[in-house]
Amino acid sequence: MSGIKELIRTEENGTISFGNYELPSKSKLSDYEHDGDMYKVKTFREITKLERNEMFVYESVPGTAVYDLNLTEDGMSFSVEGAVDAQITVELEEDAEYKVTIDGVDAGTMKTNLGGKLSFSVELEQAERVAVSIVKL
Repeated sequence: MSGIKELIRTEENGTISFGNYELPSKSKLSDYEHDGDMYKVKTFREITKLERNEMFVYESVPGTAVYDLNLTEDGMSFSVEGAVDAQITVELEEDAEYKVTIDGVDAGTMKTNLGGKLSFSVELEQAERVAVSIVKL
């Protein structure tokens, strides 16, 4: 069990980590600057949500801790940790296809909807951290 105690932080490798699924009540942090963008995180046991420049980026139900989130033009990658399995939704380019890899296993090709949202489940109960990679085809 862990969680990001400061709710969001910049890592030495230039990525960001955020979320704390151990919190019993909602906590949020706004106006966190990273690489010229402003981030806002809301997190606790039931949900973790990240926005960049007031636009949706990531949401998990229940809450999770996300490590080394790297956003690129072609997708994103991160590691996720939680107390139980989680449903994750991310926003990418709308109406596009992405290859999703979860913990080194190909989870297949998924297509975003017209809003650019892509949802998938991650099994976290038996794992310390699960690596996720989402790459545009």
